[in-house]
Amino acid sequence: MQKPARRSPFRPGPGALVTAAFIGPGTITTCSLAGAQFGYALLWGLTFSVVATIILQEMSARLGIITRHGLGEALRTQFSTPASRLITVILVVSAITIGNAAFQTGNILGASIGLHALFGDEILPLRFWVSLTATAAFLLLLAGSYKLIERVLIGLVILMSLTFLTTAVIISPHLKEIFKGMFVPDIPSGSILTLVGLIGTTVVPYNLFLHASAVQERWKDASGLGEARTDISVSVILGGLISMAIVVTSAVAFFGTGNTITDASGFAVQLEPLLGHWARYVISIGLFAAGISSSITAPLAAAYATAGIFGWKRDLASWRFRIVWMFILLTGTLFSMLGFRPLEVILFAQAANGILLPVIAIYLLTVMNSRKIMGDNTNTLLSNIAGIIVVLVALGLGLRSILHVIGII
Repeated sequence: MQKPARRSPFRPGPGALVTAAFIGPGTITTCSLAGAQFGYALLWGLTFSVVATIILQEMSARLGIITRHGLGEALRTQFSTPASRLITVILVVSAITIGNAAFQTGNILGASIGLHALFGDEILPLRFWVSLTATAAFLLLLAGSYKLIERVLIGLVILMSLTFLTTAVIISPHLKEIFKGMFVPDIPSGSILTLVGLIGTTVVPYNLFLHASAVQERWKDASGLGEARTDISVSVILGGLISMAIVVTSAVAFFGTGNTITDASGFAVQLEPLLGHWARYVISIGLFAAGISSSITAPLAAAYATAGIFGWKRDLASWRFRIVWMFILLTGTLFSMLGFRPLEVILFAQAANGILLPVIAIYLLTVMNSRKIMGDNTNTLLSNIAGIIVVLVALGLGLRSILHVIGII
């Protein structure tokens, strides 16, 4: 009698790439500021973000595995008339360029302030560390190896995870208040931009393009859908727990104390219960690790999106592919050197992504309901309802944040 085939153990896959992309300096900064300013009140935004990310990234993975195309290519197929294609190209490329350039600025600044704090403010200027970070990201991208990039990012995510999660456990926070914050929506006065930032730092629009392309390296047909869903669920839930741990450690360290976070040394206070005087070094290395990992994924995703929507070859060694990621990397580097206040730039980048999210999500839903593209693997009614809820919530919060900025509310 033939023995049943054993299921292979779970192995991290492209989902880890998604988590590596959103566990960046923006996550550390936005989650730390959320905890310091509003305690546990905005944790529900992260709960929503985790669910929303799993819903949207599952669609993205299914698209890539079934069609063997990225989201950009699918949009090119779906909108075939000249007018609709032109509008789609303008909206998507604009959203990806603006969002990724802002995100990349935050990534490079985050990694740079980590190195700046680690080696001392008086030794070398921040601009030197900006140049060093950009060069490291450039060399990793130029190597053109997906497997190399994936291994580097998985290692950096693990490095970030353990410290915050362990600290969140040992400080014995108030569990009742944490669960209330996770599941009871509340928008304290002055918190709307931070809330949108929490969503924008987790449900990253460019990840939808990156993931649809990355899954094709791992799974070749529909038999891989189950494993792909497990991969993205486990990876995103882990990332969500890390983000929540950052909020919790910051809330315990700062909320209600009258103190706030103004620079990288402020982040270290969160980790002192676990690491003592070593906290400064660990948070500095963590900021660099998170920044360099996200500095790789943002340009890479922009290149995948642009190549797909223009019908170019999706090849890391292609010169057109390289021109796109070089442009995003250069733009982020230049803005990082203009002297903006780093923490404000990073928070703005996350909020910008939260505002752009509904645009990309609506396009994704359109593609996922196209039988021309997806065949029998179009969205179910439940998937559509979940996707529409995500779009409406993100759209409502994004509009509210815009009205807040222009002073209407």
